[in-house]
Amino acid sequence: MAASPNSKLARVAFTYPDFTRYQLARFVIVAALEMQAVAVGWQVYEITKRPLDLGLVGLAQFLPGIVLFLLSGHAADRLDRKKLLLVCYTGFAACSALLLVIAWRATASALPIYVVLLALGVVRAFNGPVSRAFLPQLVSEEHFPNAVTWNATTWQAATILGPSLGGFLYALAHGPSVVYAAAAASAAVAFFMTMRMRPQARARQREEINLKTVFAGFSYIWRQKIILGSISLDMFAVLLGGAVALLPVYAREILHTGPWGLGVLRSAPGLGAAAMAIYLAHNPLRRRVGKTMLWCVAGFGIFTIVFGISRSLVMSLGALFLAGAFDMVSVIIRGTLVQLATPDEMRGRVNAVDMIFIGTSNELGQFESGLTASWFGTVPAVVLGGIGTLGVIALWAWIFPDLRNADQLSGKAAESADI
Repeated sequence: MAASPNSKLARVAFTYPDFTRYQLARFVIVAALEMQAVAVGWQVYEITKRPLDLGLVGLAQFLPGIVLFLLSGHAADRLDRKKLLLVCYTGFAACSALLLVIAWRATASALPIYVVLLALGVVRAFNGPVSRAFLPQLVSEEHFPNAVTWNATTWQAATILGPSLGGFLYALAHGPSVVYAAAAASAAVAFFMTMRMRPQARARQREEINLKTVFAGFSYIWRQKIILGSISLDMFAVLLGGAVALLPVYAREILHTGPWGLGVLRSAPGLGAAAMAIYLAHNPLRRRVGKTMLWCVAGFGIFTIVFGISRSLVMSLGALFLAGAFDMVSVIIRGTLVQLATPDEMRGRVNAVDMIFIGTSNELGQFESGLTASWFGTVPAVVLGGIGTLGVIALWAWIFPDLRNADQLSGKAAESADI
């Protein structure tokens, strides 16, 4: 039976061969990093037995992004984006290889792991902006919203497979060595897939490097109130409500499972997010996107609280699944607005600033979770974080009326909010 016109339109981004290659490369590299995250988390907790050290895993990867985001944004705007992406994939492979060497040596200290994670943070600081700025060169503007949705779907599919596979391999091999070797091989696959791409060449204006151009990303986001509201809402909501860093503690001490269970728990939010992304690919957001985003972030906070108080593995998986599904709505709204409303010559800098928001919510959020868990205990830390997320939503709905009243999802909608 032939596919319906609506079904074909939902997958229109894949009619571009380079977009398909990009998604394959992105899938394997994200899956590799997710596998690796499970192995690192379990390995560090086995060495130290302290929740705070799990928070330091996130902090080690976050700090380089804070230091280097201005440089990485300019690099993405001034250098050949394909070549820079290839350098990043090489860096990912090198970091996985170093973790493999550390695992072979069976060190009793987590310090060498943190050193490699700092290097991994440097690579991620450059990879984030260039990877996102590279995407618009692969499809036409007309089909870009569809590309953003599938790009998010690919990322979430990788976050489903990666943790589960990482936990399974860790348990099967009784250690992290196989996981790190697989991550290095995956980075090599991403490298060769990217080598085959022929992105659309777009002329970019060469700007003089000065304070104005360095901080152009900040200036742009500050003027676009809908974008500022959406990315800052996502940052604070996930910063407070993220429980991922504490999953090793939940898996081992609260839900009484092992590395395989940890992998499944880490996969659950990605599975929910992927399901939501596929739904939105076939049923795009058309009206009342601001209110939809606020209500969905509230759902994220509520199910974070449910996960925090759960003592059942099934209930915990369900809560994480629904939290991931609700969070995906804000990811797609933010991703579409930022990319469509930003000129190509400054996409690197704008995305670098956006990645700081994302990094703050993810890696710094892991540190916040580990720190509050060491102060108040694991369960109170997660529950209080979910409550904090609900408070942020109420505050943001009042501070950003442009976001609350946003109706349609488009670059023009963001530009109309320029004040």
